[in-house]
Amino acid sequence: MEKYVKGNYRKSIYSSDRGYLIGLFKVRETNDENMKDYVNRTITFTGYFYELNEDDTYILYGEASNHPRYGFQYNVDNYEKVKPTDKDGIIEFLSSDLFPGVGEKLAQSIAETLGDNALDNIISDPSCLSLVPRLSEKLANRIVSILKKYEESHEMIVYLTDIGFTTKDALSIYNKYKSATMRTLEYNIYQITYDLEDITFSKVDSAALNSGIDRKDIRRLEALTYRVMKKITYQNGDTFLDKDTIINGIKSSTGMNLEDVFDEISLNLTDKDKIVIKDNDYYLKELYDSEDFIVNFVYNMCKRDIKIDKKVDDLLLSMEKAYNIKYNSKQKEAVKKALENNFSIITGGPGTGKTTIIKAITEIYQKIHKLDYDELNDILALLAPTGRASKRMSESTLLPASTIHRFLKWNKDSSEFMINEYNKSNVKIVIVDEASMIDISLFYSLLKGLKSNVKMILVGDYNQLPSVGPGTLLKDFILSNCLPVVHLNLLYRQDENSYINSLASDIKDENVKDTFLNTYCDYTFLKCSSQHIRKNLKNICMKIKEKGYDYKRVQLLAPMYKGENGIDLLNKELQEVFNPSKKSKKEIKYGDVVFRENDKVLQLVNMPDENIFNGDIGQIKFIKTSKGQKEIHVDFDGNIVKYTPKNFASIKHGYIISIHKSQGSEFELVIIPISHSYNRMLYKKLIYTAITRAKRKLILIGEPEAFLSSVYNKNEYIRKSHLLEKIKYKFENTR
Repeated sequence: MEKYVKGNYRKSIYSSDRGYLIGLFKVRETNDENMKDYVNRTITFTGYFYELNEDDTYILYGEASNHPRYGFQYNVDNYEKVKPTDKDGIIEFLSSDLFPGVGEKLAQSIAETLGDNALDNIISDPSCLSLVPRLSEKLANRIVSILKKYEESHEMIVYLTDIGFTTKDALSIYNKYKSATMRTLEYNIYQITYDLEDITFSKVDSAALNSGIDRKDIRRLEALTYRVMKKITYQNGDTFLDKDTIINGIKSSTGMNLEDVFDEISLNLTDKDKIVIKDNDYYLKELYDSEDFIVNFVYNMCKRDIKIDKKVDDLLLSMEKAYNIKYNSKQKEAVKKALENNFSIITGGPGTGKTTIIKAITEIYQKIHKLDYDELNDILALLAPTGRASKRMSESTLLPASTIHRFLKWNKDSSEFMINEYNKSNVKIVIVDEASMIDISLFYSLLKGLKSNVKMILVGDYNQLPSVGPGTLLKDFILSNCLPVVHLNLLYRQDENSYINSLASDIKDENVKDTFLNTYCDYTFLKCSSQHIRKNLKNICMKIKEKGYDYKRVQLLAPMYKGENGIDLLNKELQEVFNPSKKSKKEIKYGDVVFRENDKVLQLVNMPDENIFNGDIGQIKFIKTSKGQKEIHVDFDGNIVKYTPKNFASIKHGYIISIHKSQGSEFELVIIPISHSYNRMLYKKLIYTAITRAKRKLILIGEPEAFLSSVYNKNEYIRKSHLLEKIKYKFENTR
């Protein structure tokens, strides 16, 4: 039997647009031994609900837990409303605020006339209210209307859960369609796949097939095609697909061959405004619109007049004196182009002075416009795709910086940005660092939230791995040769005997010299065969640990999860080096992984409620068992987050992580194993991204031939995008 508490809703503490609620609940009874002490007491509860009424009785199914930040709370999986069936309950219900005009005397009269099943009787036969003395027809109709509406929402949620949706999904569906929910389901249940991205196609499809929909129903095939297009697009990073790719994608994921009906399906999706077909290229409508909007917005920025201030040279000179530095000609050009154009790009590898230039731009802009600190902050936005990159910007400029999502005020409940085309930001200058990580969709959202008179500077290195989402935005901008771009190419060594930045430059130019095997103050290559990598890695890490390096300062990176030198196996080996088992340390086994107190862990998914995101690194603070349930508490730079068995899969050991997960981060010491066993994943952009994560010290260990092979391997997947040619066409054909 499911565990439950029964009682009355008291009030809401927090509620979201999508039905998530934190509130207070008075417990009247329970079948859960752990909740016996809370009978006749008020508790905090959380979960997804449609509407809760203080006058109703509810049964909440779920489990109690102790949240590290919010304390004791009851986590509700699903719930049901208990309709009053006794005379006193019916009188209390009908005389509540839910039924204006019905007082206690009239409610008593209805209960006495219609009996204990009064509410069911009214729903099934509204005319029975004519039997109630002194009840007007107008008030009777109002009672029926309110009661039916009241019943409809709950019955609809129950129906949706009965056909296979979770309570959360059911609430999302009902909140989307309201009274039209059943009509929508009957007309086309697959409409959910277009309107609610969080609900998987398989869930909708299962509910549809259980309801009798034919597997060859054209509505099913359209929704399937749309979702497969979306999956491939975001999986490959393309902004459009060809016909064969879509057909083969459907075949490989479902076994269905839709070649004969594909043209009909695609034309139907075009009519429904879900896709765009252009010269045999198949776009998701939102990505097609994103490309066009970006091109037009950037074009208009570039063509807008700007006042050129002649004081820039003098201000650069004064900054050189103030900070005892010397800008090279390219750095000066970058600062001047940024200030003298409405849109510009600064690109270069590590050690070329990108951070120095951002600081110069902000200070000179402030002086030109005679702004104090607060005035500058009101009109300046320093942005980056990740929290770690924005933190670096803030540290270097001594100004506030944020992620793009935070700047645009992402609302997780509505899955929308609050800063948008209808509510634009008032900032006048935007500087975006790590721009190579920005995809088409995010940049589209950023531009929509900005006014047309904004100035924008993109800073980044497109030689790194491309964005996770679709497109190659920064690369296309730069290669178009239509936009103001400054390429920084002069390296600033931290020491005459340093090598990391030189190696990065050599990799970019595909001109790695034999000196990569030499040892420098910041770089070492330790040669060994593939089968000895694990043993040597452990020895190196033991020495590093003895020197006092903690988990924040050192990071190991690898390109693959599986295999003898894969991330999964190496993490187990490295755990025994950095955090060996002790009686004083508690452990939890999850699958074949042992989580141990003090372990370094990597976050794998976004958890905005807890202010942690994919790629964040933390340390297990403590492990405990609370009311029979195991818990892992992880410290993310002072933010303690609790994990229970249902979300243990959200973390994994972080002693060694993938190169993709490291993008946008810097670490004091980086160690990278290099082996022919990685051949499938070793290519130029990946190895370039890996070594540029090292801030002070880089150690490569393994096979020199494998390293050289990766540098000259350009067999990466080439993403499909028309942004580059659209930019060229716009600038060359618009007068």
